[in-house]
Amino acid sequence: MKAVNHNQTGVATPDTASLLPGLTDGAVTGGSRFEILRTSARLFQQQGYDATSMSDVARALGLSKGGLYHHFKSKDEILFSLMNHALDITQERVIGPVEKIADAEARLRALIRLHIEVVLSIRDREISVMLHENHPLPPPLRKHINKRKKEYVRFVEGLIADVQRGSGAKVTPRAATFALLGMINWIHQWYKPGKSLDGEQLTQQYTELFFAGAFQ
Repeated sequence: MKAVNHNQTGVATPDTASLLPGLTDGAVTGGSRFEILRTSARLFQQQGYDATSMSDVARALGLSKGGLYHHFKSKDEILFSLMNHALDITQERVIGPVEKIADAEARLRALIRLHIEVVLSIRDREISVMLHENHPLPPPLRKHINKRKKEYVRFVEGLIADVQRGSGAKVTPRAATFALLGMINWIHQWYKPGKSLDGEQLTQQYTELFFAGAFQ
């Protein structure tokens, strides 16, 4: 999969800057920017995207509206940056490490483990969840996010196809890919830390469940 040129804090690179010409890093520090994204994600999930105003975000952060608008010009910019940052996390913490593994089955097992770790991460959970919520974006921004999401789907599909090769599996790589991503991305809807499963147990069971079904 071709790497996308974004940095960890979601500050616009030339690719994203062309979509959001008013979005620049300027005097904004990575920490303050990340806190805005994280707080916005929490409010969007608690109140709903449409019901959350820029005033709500500014109030939760202890900023004036002018202070918030200095960083982001609209909710669309915030949502786009949230989704873009979630994809940056996937690139850096899942795709990058997996690409360095030579063995096909080991690559797939690592992807499952690393993707689940991202979903369970306390620091990034609020942001990563936003990637899978059905919120509207203006067409050019939505096109950019959808392109990056499809690239990840193709990456996972390729890994599964590599493992299936020569196995006579009846499940297509495409179907197996969406089944796997659906399983992992739905974890945030039901998983409660400290309850019946810890992260390691969850990863082991998901991996066994997937391998038992996708390669038969």
